Amino acid sequence: MCAHIITDNQTLFLQYQELQAGDVVVGRIRLRPGEESLLVDLVSRGVHLVPSATAQLCSRSKVLQTRLLGDFMAPGTNVIYDRHDMLRLVGEYDGGKVVCKLDRANAGTGILCFSSMEDVYNQTVLGSLAFPFVVQPFYTDCRDIRVVLLDDVVEAYERYNPKNFRHNLHCGGVSRPWMLTEKQRQLCQGVMGRADFPYAHIDLLVSATGETWLTEINLRGGLKGASLNQADYLTLVERVHREIVAMLTREGNRINGG
Repeated sequence: MCAHIITDNQTLFLQYQELQAGDVVVGRIRLRPGEESLLVDLVSRGVHLVPSATAQLCSRSKVLQTRLLGDFMAPGTNVIYDRHDMLRLVGEYDGGKVVCKLDRANAGTGILCFSSMEDVYNQTVLGSLAFPFVVQPFYTDCRDIRVVLLDDVVEAYERYNPKNFRHNLHCGGVSRPWMLTEKQRQLCQGVMGRADFPYAHIDLLVSATGETWLTEINLRGGLKGASLNQADYLTLVERVHREIVAMLTREGNRINGG
């Protein structure tokens, strides 16, 4: 039996209940907050997602990124789920500045800086800071590197803003070319492998002493600062999708044919 290949949200949800093992859904599925568990249902029924469910969920949640990819992140990066986590961690940062990342905010809009974890605790108790979120020490004199990895394209550039600790270009930063080291390439490949990303926009933090850590990963991101244009980018994404679908359908045919 031939697999159904679905490439748009409308068709997906019209045929949702009829999907069977071996069917393929191509492209990021648009989901409202609270609908993410539908991806678990699809995977448990044997439906293939391209990109994978893990990659799609990670792209939506900084909290999940931290849980899965924390080993690649800066020391002291933690997820705060509730006040119990706050009380446990309030004394872990030596009274220094910390950065909080709101779970679903993008383009630098959810990056907050506090003078101490005690200040973060006060904000959560007063209801000004919603759980869950990510917290990490504030590392000074670091460099913010964006890496785009797609098919055979590997492009990196630094994002820099002397007037704002948020270096995002959306927040007024400028870009300048960056040459990845082999160790940084390997870090990116390790991150993508762990979270099952076929392509990615990866943000790296390079410390003043030369250490490199993951800050975020996403399936999609702005191309401002990259030499790759939007049309070529979308063409490459479609090519990667076609290659994965071809592999999945070949494997399915071998299984069905014995």
